[in-house]
Amino acid sequence: MNKIDDKLNEFIAQLDYSVVSDMFAKISSGKKLRSKLIYKIAGDDEKSVRLCAVVELIHLASLLHDDVIDNASLRRGKASINALFGNKNAIMLGDTLYSKGFFELSKFDKKIASLISDAVCKLSLGELMDVELSKAFNSDENAYFRMIYYKTAVLIEAASGAAALLVGADENSHKEYGKNLGIAFQIIDDILDITSDEATLGKPAMSDFKEGKSTLPYILLFKAQNESQKERLKALFAKDLSADELSWLKEQFNKYKIIEKSVQIAKDYADKALSAVSNAELKEVVNAMINRKF
Repeated sequence: MNKIDDKLNEFIAQLDYSVVSDMFAKISSGKKLRSKLIYKIAGDDEKSVRLCAVVELIHLASLLHDDVIDNASLRRGKASINALFGNKNAIMLGDTLYSKGFFELSKFDKKIASLISDAVCKLSLGELMDVELSKAFNSDENAYFRMIYYKTAVLIEAASGAAALLVGADENSHKEYGKNLGIAFQIIDDILDITSDEATLGKPAMSDFKEGKSTLPYILLFKAQNESQKERLKALFAKDLSADELSWLKEQFNKYKIIEKSVQIAKDYADKALSAVSNAELKEVVNAMINRKF
């Protein structure tokens, strides 16, 4: 991963603007899941490192915009860029990273550039879908899955397909792998928001619901509840929850075995990812993702 960080810093240095460099230095780099997939598919060479850096720029740009939309003060346990430098700077930094990413992407083969750029368009639509769904409690499971495919899975799908194209491997099977891995990854993220503590998450537990996100566990809970419980659940949506309200929610999740059901759905998508490829290292990524704690 050091080579990718070096390439990212090289790209930022080429912009020749200290304000961008200073802000970029404060970004939490994260797990680099997309880059790990590219490496495992395409190996370690100059092209794969550049592709990783392009995908990371795009991913980081989307997170910067997400944090502004969510008014998030933390990102992976550290102060977010919008908290440190303000919303305007965070948005413009995101735009800068997107633009630099597309400039570097233009140097790749047309098919790879087309695949990634189409994914970025869908990613932006996914962010808009997320905003629209946050306006009221969403109980539509199909709308949730469409949104997480666009917002999370589509870039993982494209990164996997692009890596396959780099080395002449089968594009479609790797895209299928990335798509299902991405959906499973987001479901696990949504589960961990409920089951993990603040120290592990780097943000308050159960903050998704407060931020107006009706994630899969809440949708499944709504479907399982009686009418009075459903009304109470909807009344708690997008508000600060008291200790009693948090306790009630946890009791409801336990009563209807919602976490277990959500994990099983994530595992079903993980199985689809596993069946799409034969690469043992890619299978290890799936298993590690399903069993992760943060």
